[in-house]
Amino acid sequence: MKFLEKSFIPQKKVSHIIIDARIPKDIEYELKNRNIEIIKTCGCEELYEAVKYHPDMQICHLGKRDLVVAPNLYEQYKNILTEYEFNIIKGTNYIKNKYPYNISYNVALFGEYAIHNFKYTDENIIQYIHDNNIKKINVKQGYCKCCICIVDESSIITSDKGIYKEVSKYNEIDCLLIKTGSIDLFDMNYGFIGGVSGLLDCDELAFLGDIKKHPDYNKIKEFVNKRGKKIISLGKNKLIDLGSIIPVMTRKE
Repeated sequence: MKFLEKSFIPQKKVSHIIIDARIPKDIEYELKNRNIEIIKTCGCEELYEAVKYHPDMQICHLGKRDLVVAPNLYEQYKNILTEYEFNIIKGTNYIKNKYPYNISYNVALFGEYAIHNFKYTDENIIQYIHDNNIKKINVKQGYCKCCICIVDESSIITSDKGIYKEVSKYNEIDCLLIKTGSIDLFDMNYGFIGGVSGLLDCDELAFLGDIKKHPDYNKIKEFVNKRGKKIISLGKNKLIDLGSIIPVMTRKE
């Protein structure tokens, strides 16, 4: 197996992902049927119930072996992930229940860009951004990875108008704005497009549930297909927000 060179964007077939431990059985079956090993998250008691297992609230994959983990869960993840030879970096910001003190690791990293409310980003992630000359796009929205579906190094999908407005200032980034809602998130009103998606190969974008049930399916399909990728539905039910599919390792072949 091989580590991803960059966060969220695999160059080959994905072999390992990190995902919410409450993953529905049908979706888990579909992933395992693709020979993908599922690394299930730990629950963070400081977060409210709907998102307490969401990986994008707890972990930020910087690429390669490096994972920044909230200190609340550092020891648990160190025990779980050591066998995979990850470099587990202990974050400086403890996750707390209330916004904005629960967003420190919810950063959208893709290609040469990082999108977040950088007032609250963990300093380890900030250091990585600076060291790698990544362009910061500052937004008011703190749940950036939740709200952003990463299609490739210069293409994203979001329902957040604030993110869309800021990203539109960058001519080199393509951004599709879709309707809010039509995504389950346990006891919350609705979930978000970033939380239901993730790349499983260089040309496969997967969704947790049936993307055809989303009212903007045709727009999403056209946008993704134009970028040389196909859409994979990992279930037959309504989309469910599990805090992103986070690909972390690929096959060597």
